[in-house]
Amino acid sequence: MVKIVVIGSSSMDLVVTSAKRPVAGETVLGDSFKTVPGGKGANQAVAAARLGAEVYMIGCVGDDHYGSVILKNFKENGVLIDCVEPITHMESGTAHIILAEGDNSIVVVKGANNYVTPDYVEKARDLTASADMVMIQQEIPVETVEYAASLCQEVNVPLLLNPAPARPLSAEVIEKASYLTPNEHEATILFSDLSASEALSKYPNKVFITEGKHGVRYFNGEQEVLIPSYTVDVVDTTGAGDTFNAAFAVALAEGKSFEESIRFANRAASLSVTKFGAQGGMPSRQEVEEAL
Repeated sequence: MVKIVVIGSSSMDLVVTSAKRPVAGETVLGDSFKTVPGGKGANQAVAAARLGAEVYMIGCVGDDHYGSVILKNFKENGVLIDCVEPITHMESGTAHIILAEGDNSIVVVKGANNYVTPDYVEKARDLTASADMVMIQQEIPVETVEYAASLCQEVNVPLLLNPAPARPLSAEVIEKASYLTPNEHEATILFSDLSASEALSKYPNKVFITEGKHGVRYFNGEQEVLIPSYTVDVVDTTGAGDTFNAAFAVALAEGKSFEESIRFANRAASLSVTKFGAQGGMPSRQEVEEAL
């Protein structure tokens, strides 16, 4: 069993479904409203645990009802939470999600996730150093991402950086990360002076651009490769990227090739969108292997 450490956000998703997404100044009638645990870090931790990894979460929640629900959800999914701390007098992070017209729109309020600081990560240095893979995202402070990249390089542990939500990264962080997994929009922000193909060829076997239903593109050192995704009946795309990242990290930590790891991750992500909620459709290891 590989050991995955996730440094990142834990939130509550407030999900509205609607036939139409409102434009500015418009009010529409929705179809349903649900609250479900989420946050990119928590999603990736839960997905990795379901896929058979030993998963440790490094993060913060508020001392509110949502925080209690988030911690309970971690325990139920086998994610170890020794390094998840409730922050006094602070609300938990929330994500406000509209599901409409076959896709999602999301507004994230970081709340307690702002307290996932470099000092907080440093307290878990020994845990980080013992990991087979560290995962991180960008719903936490930028300086924490920078610190984690340096820490992982120092302790010689591979870092998979999912640069979402999109914001620029320094050249130093890009160099220190072992793997970067932007979607097409995020890639244009990370590599604003390069085309997608130029970015891939500049960072062979490091940058993996996810293209939704079309698959994942990377440069293997000799040529650009597109690993196609799988066709399914889509119910909710929320969490598909997080499922992909978790599955990709688990497969790489297990020693699978890049192509094998991407196919495994694509299959896991395709299964995740067939049910409601970011975590609701995240598959087990057995479900992915049977589907493959």
